[in-house]
Amino acid sequence: MRNVTIDNVTDIVIKSLGDSGEITPRNREILTSLIRHLHDFCREAKIQHDEFLFACDYLARAGKICDDKRQEFILLGDILGVEVLVDMLTHPAEGTESESTVLGPFYRENPPVLPKGASTVQKHFDDEESVYFEGYVRDADGNGVAGVTLDVWEDAPNGLYENHDPNQPDFNLRGRFVTDEAGHYAFRAIRPVPYPIPDNETAGELLRAMGHHPNRPGHMHFILAKDGYRTLVSQVYDSDSAWLDNDSVFAVKESLVGQFKPAGDDLDTDLHIQFDFVMKAEAAAMAAE
Repeated sequence: MRNVTIDNVTDIVIKSLGDSGEITPRNREILTSLIRHLHDFCREAKIQHDEFLFACDYLARAGKICDDKRQEFILLGDILGVEVLVDMLTHPAEGTESESTVLGPFYRENPPVLPKGASTVQKHFDDEESVYFEGYVRDADGNGVAGVTLDVWEDAPNGLYENHDPNQPDFNLRGRFVTDEAGHYAFRAIRPVPYPIPDNETAGELLRAMGHHPNRPGHMHFILAKDGYRTLVSQVYDSDSAWLDNDSVFAVKESLVGQFKPAGDDLDTDLHIQFDFVMKAEAAAMAAE
């Protein structure tokens, strides 16, 4: 009869992983590491049974919150810095390639496709600052990349994304734009403002347990995509925003900070920002990996 102890239980569980074709080599690698680290965590922190039951209940409650407007597990991963770490492991930037960062929990698929220079604003706010956002998408050799789709989204001046605000129109402050033959993109929007991530429910419990705040600096989200290039998920941060040095989800990178300047007379907006991106060709990305 096998005698299971604190010292041998980890190896016993790892050895139980089957030899059949139902477990892939990658699954075996992930599960082995998960079991080993999870067991070591329990031993190091001396987890008690009531704490284990609390954790099970906590995860069950987090699952019940998830819907098409709120993905609680992504939010928890953001608060713990897991998503930004996984993103850096998945998409290491090399050379002049633009850095990526977290997708976040507020993305919506299939926003409206808009012509170059159009506005994403469907509802105006008294305290808004309009902004003309433009730049170039280039390859590693500095050539403009035509036909890149830029999916953009941001919060409103009240700090809410439209899918969390019943008073905003559907897909407000969201849109898709395509670069021209020179790789240039342009659109009109509103200056993004700092906002707190949802700090109620299980996300709020975690933040309070950590003694951390929920605030994020003002930023514009981007997804850049074109066949033959590695998709880039990124954000552009306002250099004048609060919380740049203490982002609640640890996603700010110096290379992604841009400056909003007063717009010239040739523009019909309050502010202007130019921010360029560099995309890596898929063949080069695969070779680097």
